Amino acid sequence: MDIIESIKQRLRQNEETARKFHEIEISILSILNFQDLCESLLTKISNKFNIPIVWLSIIEDNPISEYIKSIGDSDILQSKTTFLPRKNFEHITKINNLSPILANTNIERFNLLCPANLSQKIESFAIVPISLDGKIIGSLNLADSDHERFEPGIDTSLLDQLAVKISLCFSNVTAHEKLKYLAFHDPLTGLLNRGVMDRILRRECDRAKRYNSNLCVVFFDLDDFKNINDTYGHDQGDQALILIANLLDNLKRESDIIARYAGDEFVAILPSTKSEQAEEFVSRAKNELLNKSVQTEKKNFHIYLSHGVASFFENNCKSPSELLKHADTSLYKAKQYKNTKP
Repeated sequence: MDIIESIKQRLRQNEETARKFHEIEISILSILNFQDLCESLLTKISNKFNIPIVWLSIIEDNPISEYIKSIGDSDILQSKTTFLPRKNFEHITKINNLSPILANTNIERFNLLCPANLSQKIESFAIVPISLDGKIIGSLNLADSDHERFEPGIDTSLLDQLAVKISLCFSNVTAHEKLKYLAFHDPLTGLLNRGVMDRILRRECDRAKRYNSNLCVVFFDLDDFKNINDTYGHDQGDQALILIANLLDNLKRESDIIARYAGDEFVAILPSTKSEQAEEFVSRAKNELLNKSVQTEKKNFHIYLSHGVASFFENNCKSPSELLKHADTSLYKAKQYKNTKP
């Protein structure tokens, strides 16, 4: 009778455990951003199963790592996420498949996986691999001071299922984040796209009028872009655009905005900036370009820019479109002057 009751009790415990896992799976499958996914995963597993130590170990140099590192306002993720090189992760875990690892001896071998601020004593350990597109990108780690909590040999089927669900969630969120990124950024250069630029320019024009502060816009145009494509090929033309985008983005202040407007045209929005200061920004960019070139199989070539500057107040602009038009007109005159020079 005692044996039967023991079996029934174990079955009830298994059913309860399965129910909790199912609740966690349902709650995380609908989440479409990394912060909410990771925070929900860490807190719910800890709370539902009374596991004192739960954290993520993420392999560096993968999209998930970059996304999580970009989340700067989450105390949970900052304290419960570790990052390490792939070779270190693989050496420590020796994971060569997607099966969880259980350990309650030689725990110190997992020290590099652990958060730096970890103060609790660990006596048993479970490592649940997380994958993306079939490649392991890290793990969910569960630890306890109970020596038998994650004893090797216990059934890990539910942890196996959890690993699959977490990996699916990470894949879904990654796809969603990519779509969201493309909605705001130019896919070639990574700069903000024209739609976002228009919204930011309206905001900055409103701010300039409200506080009577300076605001300048610079239109940039790559000289002879068609000739670059025809002579060196479109791949090198793309490299020229990327070079300019990176250069302008590196030179800007934190408050400045650089966007790809269209084709070979770029726009810099420079708040609290007079026209002469905008011209100084342009001069720095053009001087930097003198030391850079695009490499090709035939020969390297240099890039040259034309530009036009407009100031919201100095040009008596009444709207964002008027400010852009003044900058575009200034650019057109600059290109005409270049083309008529002997």
